[in-house]
Amino acid sequence: MELGGLVQKAGLVELTDDDRATLYGAMLDLAARAQGDGNALALWKRRGKRAFDAEAEGQDNAEGNAHD
Repeated sequence: MELGGLVQKAGLVELTDDDRATLYGAMLDLAARAQGDGNALALWKRRGKRAFDAEAEGQDNAEGNAHD
């Protein structure tokens, strides 16, 4: 369920109109790219970490404003 949430959070559900064959094909393509490019995983990890950090920062700011 957590991985499905990440797929949705990334906007892929809406982008693909919730088409499972398209989502699966995209994931297969990503896996093939990662096998051929050792830098891809490091790049994706950095991007994901930045996105999580930005989201957490946004939630912290929203909670702080609610208590003001």
